[in-house]
Amino acid sequence: MRDLDLTTLRLFVAVCDAGNIARAGEQCAIVGSAISKRLAQLEATVGTPLLLRKRHGVAPTPAGQSLLEHARGMLAGAGRIERDMQAFSCGLRGQVRILASASAMAESLADDVAAFLKAPAHAKIQVDMEERISPEVVRGVRDGTASLGICWDAADIGSLQQRRYRSDHLCMVVPAGHPLARRKALRFEQTLDYDHVSLPINSAVQVMLQRAAARIGRTVNYRVIVSSFEAALRVVRAGLAISLVPREVGQLQAQAWNLKLIPLDEPWARRRFIICFRDAMALSPAAQLLADHLTQPDTP
Repeated sequence: MRDLDLTTLRLFVAVCDAGNIARAGEQCAIVGSAISKRLAQLEATVGTPLLLRKRHGVAPTPAGQSLLEHARGMLAGAGRIERDMQAFSCGLRGQVRILASASAMAESLADDVAAFLKAPAHAKIQVDMEERISPEVVRGVRDGTASLGICWDAADIGSLQQRRYRSDHLCMVVPAGHPLARRKALRFEQTLDYDHVSLPINSAVQVMLQRAAARIGRTVNYRVIVSSFEAALRVVRAGLAISLVPREVGQLQAQAWNLKLIPLDEPWARRRFIICFRDAMALSPAAQLLADHLTQPDTP
């Protein structure tokens, strides 16, 4: 199959989004007949119909839907390349992309990166960060989407290399009047009689909690699923459920909202985070500097 043309892919995405070739042509400032010709060439290249022609527009075929997903990814990647090259043309000495888990982003990573960038020697380095769940952090680093990943060391990093980052302490957060609020510490199984708040269900910590419950023949009852720790704490504040959060994230809002943070007496409650990358020798100078800055000394 011949190489795919990014301009044609961009027009294909526009047509799928608009559901109409003429409307896509207006949005892209190109005549509909030119788009139709490009799409016909695209179908010939891939060897299968990509669009269903309907009375008032078009819709992607199953093959077209698959190509649409790939095309969005390719166009996003092309956009990142363009941005990176523009950054170098403006005199930046390096650009580093980091994928990081929600805990790392919410706790210390932003402050650590800010401190790195304040150093005069790093003034021409640009750092981009994106939050992902731990498995996606690992996948993104392995696939080359990012130079560095920050995730819980319980994640399966496969052949990636790693360095020590920071650690945190998991606690159960409950309303002040909750039956568990007077306890000084908790075993995880003691929380399973109550409804929980969950962050994304396929995140590393949620998978670990489900497995921990299954080992004792129980399940975690998730009443609410949210996408951030702040949202989880708001749900707890409303009295709808309890939630597992890092002490380092929850302690300020817990005081302000009259919530109780109770340490978990479990071997996995103190988590260690790692910096992962494909090959230390292959890191760019900017990425190597940032990895060195983020690396914490080993402790017993």
